[in-house]
Amino acid sequence: MSGSTASEDAAADEQSHGDARRGSDPATSVADRRNEGPATPGTDPERASLPPGPDGVPVLGTLPRFVRDPFAFYDRLFAYGDVVSYDFGIWNNVTLFHPADVERVLVDDADRFRKSHVQRRSGVDFLENGLLLTEGEEWREQRTQLQPLFYREKIEAFAETMVEEARLLVDSWDDGEVIDLQSAYSTLAMRVLGRTLFGVDVHDGEGYEVIRRAAASVQRRADAGSVTAFLPDWVPTPANRRFARDTAAFREYVDRLVRERRGSDFADADDLLTLLVGLGEGDALSDDAVRDQLMTFLFAGHETTSLALSYATHALARRPGIADDLHAEAAAAGDLDAAAVRSLDVTDRVVSETLRRYPPAYVLFREPIVDVIVGGYRIPAGTNVSLPIWRLHRDPRWWDDPETFDPSRWIEDDPDRPEYAYLPFGGGPRHCIGMRFASLELRATLATVFGEAEFEALADGEPSFEAAATLQPSEPLRVRVSKR
Repeated sequence: MSGSTASEDAAADEQSHGDARRGSDPATSVADRRNEGPATPGTDPERASLPPGPDGVPVLGTLPRFVRDPFAFYDRLFAYGDVVSYDFGIWNNVTLFHPADVERVLVDDADRFRKSHVQRRSGVDFLENGLLLTEGEEWREQRTQLQPLFYREKIEAFAETMVEEARLLVDSWDDGEVIDLQSAYSTLAMRVLGRTLFGVDVHDGEGYEVIRRAAASVQRRADAGSVTAFLPDWVPTPANRRFARDTAAFREYVDRLVRERRGSDFADADDLLTLLVGLGEGDALSDDAVRDQLMTFLFAGHETTSLALSYATHALARRPGIADDLHAEAAAAGDLDAAAVRSLDVTDRVVSETLRRYPPAYVLFREPIVDVIVGGYRIPAGTNVSLPIWRLHRDPRWWDDPETFDPSRWIEDDPDRPEYAYLPFGGGPRHCIGMRFASLELRATLATVFGEAEFEALADGEPSFEAAATLQPSEPLRVRVSKR
């Protein structure tokens, strides 16, 4: 996070509004919060009050303050309570900081919320027909069609490929070489996705570069630290022009994959692409729908996984003791198949702590379709509701010493910690369908890489971040590698 001035502002706000914080006592149970009544008598949303929040400037509201430092802005919001309202000009926003309220939105009242209009403008709107953004019956049908590919037994069959690709990555490094972790793990993640989900080598030919450029354009367009992220798509900013060009090339590449698979005999293939193009006539998807599903998994799957692997390796490079424990565990496990990966307790704790401290999908957005009461306050229909995962993961009410990267915190479960204080893969019916796939890949890759290599940090301290479509590091994550 950035900016000492912002931290001082947050402290001042905390002092000014501390008495107004709701649910600040760790002893306040989730059940108590869920059963709270509205701030005013009765349960009619029209009689409940709007949430408190900071004032803004004319026309733009609090947008200038947000753009200046999005993370510090959320820290300041936290001083107003667990349900906070603010506006970005014509956009009305509410942020929820309590796990009980997040659970209500994602689980209990999930049918009263939809994906927010903000998310559709966040750089992923080119995936409009994919599982990420569809709604209602269309989404349910897609989820049902895709779910069989992500059953546990099918996912675990991919462990061998994941380990093989991780070994190839380590073999490609020279002893003593300085590597850019994001670049290295991006290549790895796309190769794994290509082989396991699409039956192709996306790194062969133009595929890798097309996907890489599209991902970079999405991140630039969604950069919340730039006012251009809030401008309409048709405004010819450099970011919008680059986005249109690079995502068009992405579409063309995926369209070509679909055409080639439809025109070929892949009777023995068992991957996402074959599943989609081979659906029965009554369930057949259009080429556009198939394309958007493939694009969703290619973009979302490779980007989040490569970031998590990068943050984990960068953290362990600064903590050689934990890295040595990871190495010893991998060495003792021998050949890494799915069963062996499941048995890796140290690796599992490192992955859990990485996703807590550096969640790639760091915020979720929802929008109520009717007026609702959450946490005792009225949230009008159409309000953009943000669920700041990264802030929940660092809330001192639920986590001891939350800023410290400490895998040992996962040795035992904390019975007092609410379930929705930790949600790296979202929650409720729309939780990430690729959760098992990503979890297996993270564990298999880290065990393989740290079983064969060790890393030296080139910089001290925690990385700083950018609030893009995913949690991006402000500077490249570089380390020096040594072969074991």
